[in-house]
Amino acid sequence: MTQTLVPVNTVNELPDSTTVVIIGGGIVGVTAALTLAERNIPVVLLEKGHIAGEQSSRNLGWVRKTSRDVADVPLAVAADRLWAEMPERIGQSVGYKPCGIMFLAQTAEQMAIYEAWSDSVSSLALGSQLLSPAEIDRHVPDGQGHWAGGIYTPSDGRAEPSIAVSGMAEAAIVKGAVLIQNCAVRTLATSGGRVSGVVTEKGEIRCDQVLLAAGSWSRRFLGNLGISLPTLPVVASVLRTRPMQGPTDISVGGPDFSFRKHKDGGFIITQRSALNAPLTLDHLLIGWRYLGQLRANFSFLRTSLGREFFEDLALARRWNADSTSPFEKVRTWNPRVNPDLIEEALTNLRKAWPIFDKAEIEEEWAGVIDVTPDSNPVIDHIETIPGLAIATGFSGHGFGTGPAAGHLAADLVSNTEPLIDPSPYRFDRL
Repeated sequence: MTQTLVPVNTVNELPDSTTVVIIGGGIVGVTAALTLAERNIPVVLLEKGHIAGEQSSRNLGWVRKTSRDVADVPLAVAADRLWAEMPERIGQSVGYKPCGIMFLAQTAEQMAIYEAWSDSVSSLALGSQLLSPAEIDRHVPDGQGHWAGGIYTPSDGRAEPSIAVSGMAEAAIVKGAVLIQNCAVRTLATSGGRVSGVVTEKGEIRCDQVLLAAGSWSRRFLGNLGISLPTLPVVASVLRTRPMQGPTDISVGGPDFSFRKHKDGGFIITQRSALNAPLTLDHLLIGWRYLGQLRANFSFLRTSLGREFFEDLALARRWNADSTSPFEKVRTWNPRVNPDLIEEALTNLRKAWPIFDKAEIEEEWAGVIDVTPDSNPVIDHIETIPGLAIATGFSGHGFGTGPAAGHLAADLVSNTEPLIDPSPYRFDRL
């Protein structure tokens, strides 16, 4: 089973030219298109499959500042405001609610990490609170877990991936953006050393600027241009329960589970301390860049060598503009759900809150997360190809910060004063 996604009706006819072409119909590309359309800047968004078909509809729906890298907090704060404004902006709900997010520590060592993060952001007035075990019990009653403490940010929230990006896309169309699905961009067209357009499977579009917001596909697209973007894929398995009574409206992240309320009355649940990492050629090529992360998080990864390695190997890494691209061969990256992780998530959560003994699975799905070596995205111009900008590598944070990330990317391609300081997201830091 996969998560239900509201479809978007788009046009099929390719325009001859525009000002900005966006490659990728996830939340970042769509909010960039929405922002540009609101500025009356002609924009065409091209999606190889369907809008929000990959991680933008497969994530957990958390909108958080808690435990983010300090340099990434301003983007998360800006996203809070933009999420809150989104229903009025697009004329429909995105399921946003500032329900609060709480993380739990089982050991003194885990609690020390939250204490250090709290100290590092103390000047930012985020409202985060360190919690005692008794305070956790008051916020989330009827638990059986034994916690060393926790951290809670009441202004953190949630939104609904199954409806949010679709609603934003529909609004972008109404405001003048052209969105086209099932149309893969094969490569860039250049003239005089700078971008002059894009070559798609349906023909060429002339343009002045290109924004690449293709998630886990961005590395392969750039590699064909001779640019190395260090990102590696990991896979999260997620479930949604049928409507049920739960212990709280707060979203909760335990050491080996997480849960949050869903708009339909069920809960979104995952095994928070385990991700699948099916090995690919890229793990051999650039895995050394991740040694620091591996030392800290190796126990989180369930590595395997299987069919994913050979499926990846079968996809071209170099192709011409008149050749069928990898993006036409795989319209939607649809990884397998790991049933062991689904079972672990439920088992661990039921031990902590027995009310989840009543949970019945309504849906389950998996999604690919593109991770950079420092777990922060790249939102920047590519200096070697004037006219090309990228917004990618969100490392599991893309949905929560998506409205701000798309806004910032739109600022870069339209040469507008940026929403926040973009320097933490420079490409050359990698």
